[in-house]
Amino acid sequence: MTPGKYDLQLYRGDSHNFRVILWADSGQTVAYDLTGATVEAEIREKSAGTHVVILDTVVSLPNIVDVAMLPELYATCPAKGVWDLQVTTADGEVLTPLAGTVTVTPDVTDSLVMPAVVRR
Repeated sequence: MTPGKYDLQLYRGDSHNFRVILWADSGQTVAYDLTGATVEAEIREKSAGTHVVILDTVVSLPNIVDVAMLPELYATCPAKGVWDLQVTTADGEVLTPLAGTVTVTPDVTDSLVMPAVVRR
């Protein structure tokens, strides 16, 4: 399977959530059954790179995957990179329905947890 292309344009520190609905047919009439499947999504600085940011994934049967980039993950997220979503079915088949590039725009207001600033 050639993954569909979905590039992530992220703004540092902001929550980023999206939903993937998987279909078993091109007409999108038959739900892809995710019963017993594991779904993972990762951001890396390059394909096979060692710097890994694991995205949060939640499966809702029969065919929905919710993916979240949590604000605390930006502390280790590369400014540019790649990502993909990989499904391992209950019988061990592995497929990658989505992949793309990642671009993180620096934020202005720092929303990451930092030590408190004492003002006088």
